[in-house]
Amino acid sequence: MLLLAIPLAGALALLLPAGRFLPGDGAVRRYGVGVSGATLLVALSAAAAFDYGDPSRVQLEVARDWAPAIGLRFHLGVDGISLPLVLLTALLSFLCFVHAMRHPPHGASSDRLLVGLLLVLEVGLLGTFVALDLVLFFVFFEVVLVPMYAVIALWGGPGRRAAAYKFILYTLLGSGLLLAGMLLVAVNAGTLDMTELARRHGDGVTHGVQITAFLLMALGFGVKAPMWPLHTWLPDAHTEAPTVGSVLLAGVLLKMGTYGLVRVALPLAPDGAAFWAPWLGLLAVIGIVYGALACLAQRELKRMIAFSSVGHMGFVLLGIATLTPVGVNAALFGNIAHGLITGLLFFLAGAVKVRYGTGDLDRLGGGMLTEAPRLASVLTFASIASLGLPGLAGFWGEMLALLGAYRPHADLPRETFVTFMVVGGLGAVLTAAYFLRMLAKITHGAVPGDRRAAALAADTEPGAPEPGGTATRTRVAPITRYEYAAWTPLIVLTLLVGLWPKTLLDVTTAPVRALFGGG
Repeated sequence: MLLLAIPLAGALALLLPAGRFLPGDGAVRRYGVGVSGATLLVALSAAAAFDYGDPSRVQLEVARDWAPAIGLRFHLGVDGISLPLVLLTALLSFLCFVHAMRHPPHGASSDRLLVGLLLVLEVGLLGTFVALDLVLFFVFFEVVLVPMYAVIALWGGPGRRAAAYKFILYTLLGSGLLLAGMLLVAVNAGTLDMTELARRHGDGVTHGVQITAFLLMALGFGVKAPMWPLHTWLPDAHTEAPTVGSVLLAGVLLKMGTYGLVRVALPLAPDGAAFWAPWLGLLAVIGIVYGALACLAQRELKRMIAFSSVGHMGFVLLGIATLTPVGVNAALFGNIAHGLITGLLFFLAGAVKVRYGTGDLDRLGGGMLTEAPRLASVLTFASIASLGLPGLAGFWGEMLALLGAYRPHADLPRETFVTFMVVGGLGAVLTAAYFLRMLAKITHGAVPGDRRAAALAADTEPGAPEPGGTATRTRVAPITRYEYAAWTPLIVLTLLVGLWPKTLLDVTTAPVRALFGGG
């Protein structure tokens, strides 16, 4: 309960007269760091109190009557599926506030409103991952829409209004389909309790109803995932959103869709999942290849990273479509890996744009390793992590998803999924191609002539190299301590999860087996 109460109370305090005790934007940003830091401490305390010997059991439960007349309960809890996402959400939210201390987004509205919106967004995200009642889940699922819309519309780039409208319209349409699918199951099963519905594993719901309900839920969750061809809102939203908005959008919001498929759609409508799994797998591999080809065509850094999410989340959807413990484990692992790596990439994209005034790859040119070696080195690390280099977090989710496709559920057509595996492998190769192309374009090579000339003109230090000297370096602002503070945990966790995947797989394996009736 504290996990939700702290950011909610923090957001409400900014709206009340008592919140006026914070003089100035700097104090408001520090307040955001404090509130999100306290939330992260509660999440870490929950992780410390979690019984890892029985991760399939729902723990730390809160169950209160909400509307008994219609069977609604305020039911919260975590298990091995939701706990990693709770920690990821609390961590990324805190790091966004830390980053904004020194690098707040520029917009027409005050920092007080920004901090309040980000705290409400954190409430919705955390609530989605801990809710155990279908209506409560849907409420939290919808809470995130308004603050994210406002963050994009008020602090985004030149095309922010159109991007924000597109985001809200797509997600609202998906939410309508999702609600219809969930209520279809709940009405037929006679309960809204997600733990009870998971235990029944579709009992009491007819085959036809499950097929219809799973389709509706998959479309609703697919908009958030984002699943091709329901992804078209994503590149615009990422490109126009401020850095903190892009980090939370890619790092956590996309996971709401894939988490919902695993937590809600699979256990509530298993017959529907088996019926639609080949189609889900097909859309997943199309997304993998499409995302990679789209990245190869991009000329803007944030837009390229946005399209990469379509491909990476395609691997997550492919793992879910196999309907096997290996595949679903791959999906859950891929969720965390993508959140860590892509969150870092969007932090870096923001840092590049601040220093160079653009994210256009052609205008950036080359030479970043000469001008800003530390920034270029971290960007290289994040890129090779995202392309799936063994030993880093991005490798395991993709590899396990392809392995799951090679050995799908017995009721699924194996030849079809083996084809999906081959196509997905091709997509992984294309992923390496576009990241290596991006690195070759902006980090290596010579500094463009205009920037080199500007550096020479500004270089008045005693002993500076003469024009034409090879040591001349364009003046680029150094990485700040706030940026280091925001990036370092993501770098460390990308290495830790990549080198010791057992730390995450041990938490998710038992509850995933329970989803398939394996206890």
